[in-house]
Amino acid sequence: MINKTIAHYKILEKIGEGGMGVVYKAEDTKLIRMVALKFLPPELTRDAQAKARFVQEAQAAAALDHPNICAVHEIGEAEGATYIVMPHIKGQSLKERIAAGPISVEEALAIASQVAEGLKEAHERGIIHRDIKPANIMLTEKGQAKIMDFGLAKLEAGVDLTRTMAVIGTAAYMSPEQARGEEVDHRTDIWSFGATLYEMLTRQKPFGHKHDQALLYSILNDTSETVSRIRPEIPNYLDRLIQKALEKDRSRRYQNMAELLKDLKSTGLSGLSVPKVDKSIIVLPFEDISPGKDNEYFCDGMTEEIITDLSHVHDLLVISRSSAMTLKGTKKTIPEIAGAVNVRYVLEGSVRKAGNDLRIVAQLIDAANDTLLWAEKFAGTLIDVFDIQEKLSRRIVEALKLKLSPDANRKIAARPIENVHAYESYLRARQEILRFTEAGLEQAQKMLQNGLEIAGENALLYAGMGFFSWQQINLGYKAHEFESLLRQTEDCAQKALQLDAHSGYGYFLLGLVENKRGNEQQAVRLLERALEIEPDNPDVLYWLALFLSVVGKGASARALVKRLLAVDPLTAFHHFLPGWLDYTEGKLEEGLERCRSASEKDPSGVSGWVLAILLLGNRRLEEAGSLIGLLERRAFATPYIQSLLFVKLAMSTRKSEAVKCVTKELEAAAQQDEVLPWLMASGYALLDENEDALRWLEIAVSRGFINFPFLSQYDPFMQNLRGDKCFEKLMVRVKYDWEHFEV
Repeated sequence: MINKTIAHYKILEKIGEGGMGVVYKAEDTKLIRMVALKFLPPELTRDAQAKARFVQEAQAAAALDHPNICAVHEIGEAEGATYIVMPHIKGQSLKERIAAGPISVEEALAIASQVAEGLKEAHERGIIHRDIKPANIMLTEKGQAKIMDFGLAKLEAGVDLTRTMAVIGTAAYMSPEQARGEEVDHRTDIWSFGATLYEMLTRQKPFGHKHDQALLYSILNDTSETVSRIRPEIPNYLDRLIQKALEKDRSRRYQNMAELLKDLKSTGLSGLSVPKVDKSIIVLPFEDISPGKDNEYFCDGMTEEIITDLSHVHDLLVISRSSAMTLKGTKKTIPEIAGAVNVRYVLEGSVRKAGNDLRIVAQLIDAANDTLLWAEKFAGTLIDVFDIQEKLSRRIVEALKLKLSPDANRKIAARPIENVHAYESYLRARQEILRFTEAGLEQAQKMLQNGLEIAGENALLYAGMGFFSWQQINLGYKAHEFESLLRQTEDCAQKALQLDAHSGYGYFLLGLVENKRGNEQQAVRLLERALEIEPDNPDVLYWLALFLSVVGKGASARALVKRLLAVDPLTAFHHFLPGWLDYTEGKLEEGLERCRSASEKDPSGVSGWVLAILLLGNRRLEEAGSLIGLLERRAFATPYIQSLLFVKLAMSTRKSEAVKCVTKELEAAAQQDEVLPWLMASGYALLDENEDALRWLEIAVSRGFINFPFLSQYDPFMQNLRGDKCFEKLMVRVKYDWEHFEV
């Protein structure tokens, strides 16, 4: 058929084949446009009555004018075969998109909403598709979904069921009434839509038997596993929506697409939206009402300890200290605070300290109706402070009618640091470490040493010291001391674990060490172990999500980000993660806008640095330059600034200036990281220096940057390398490592 002319269509190439026929790309020589010609198998058009029905319905489908429906231009006959003419769509089918890798909840809902809109239009005009499945949904290069093959499935009427399945091969998406060979209506499309959404979210069919008879039996008799059991990050309301679409009794199914679409849109199209958890709480910073107003550190320590105690309660979601501390001195009402962090309960309190005497008042409020559940006063001395904290934590557990596991009981009774002054040193040091500046690290070291001098050997202080050592490597300040600093970090982790075998931070540090050694698989396993011990630890959630994004496991990373933003919604720099994940999945503009929104609260921190990368990826050079200048003035980590300047200047084709950014300091730091060498490779690729680009990309890959879909398809910096034989050879290795990475 190639190069053959049918009517006024010159056939150029074959672009697809399936049970419903063969599809060719062709040129419409009259209107000078590209079209798709689909020739139906002769056995489906020999019956005159069936053919008449097909023509009638195809004519009705051609009358549909909707952006989410692929139009039918014409029906014709040639050499005994019937064909239809459709627009030629540049893009990929939903089937191909599912095969390419996990689809985020946001992307799945965006596609599903468009398909639902198209079906709603068709149903309102009395047209039923009868063959909704991923292969019949095309995604344009701009992400628009278009339903294909309207009217074709009408040919199934009156055809033997077994033969139909053998020809068309869509049994996995058949409704029960279709499988029984009964007359169908628009609700059969609703079933198929539910099966398609299920597959988008899970990459599995709801009824996955390979053999037709077993599949039919399963469709008629079995209940599919819920999507949230396969992907825990998926909200429960999607379980309910899909299960209602897949009701076997069509009278209990959604009765029309408008009803389904309303529920679909009410989700807000955000895979990271967090439904309010009934057992959830924020502990506000305790107010210092001491005569001298000089016990703020003590109040903060009290707040932190109660948060830590409550975080061990399995069925209670507790907002982290980082988010809670942003509300110090807030003038917001209790309902406003609860709404901002999406919790049901709020604990507030005050501390009065005079000498060694203490008086602590606390009250628990149900923000749903702004009512006081209980209030209590605790009196004692400084020696009693940890006992008071424990009593207060247990009273909250009792008030919320929660049960403590033996492990939670042990942890609430434990004392991480007996001395409150040493504890304050730890808290302040951690804050300085996360500033991502050299001056902040120097301050952190002094505070941690002060804490160790006060308290002696302590697991939490050693964990803080280990994090300090690792961050020096991570920020690239002491690349020449790489091995010694790694050993220091590892020693601190081992000391923490010797002092406390249940130290989540001990395993967290060991994971960070393995990350810097390029053992990303082991790093992820150790961080997962840390998360088993402390499921709501923001540090572990953040770094694990970041590591998983680099290795291309976006779905798993999103689940962690969802949890992170639930327990720590007000820490500014955490919020760049959803945008970064969007970007690495090829949604460059969407990722940029998300990250831009996140960086408003952290413009000169790590969010600003990531935003600068995304601005460059979207060719917003002027805006990126302004942001890089802000980061420089803020004294953000020097190697990170140099890497951004290198990419920006390379993109501006200012080669001589660009290469000056590649200092020995930057090269040394990039040798010990996974993201910096990727940026180095990006700069050289933009300069068409393929040999240097591939050398640095090889380093990035060897250190764990194995996000195959991103590097091979989406990364805008790698465009000049695609097609290079050495690059393609490297991508074979990256794909293997990505596919075999275990989460």
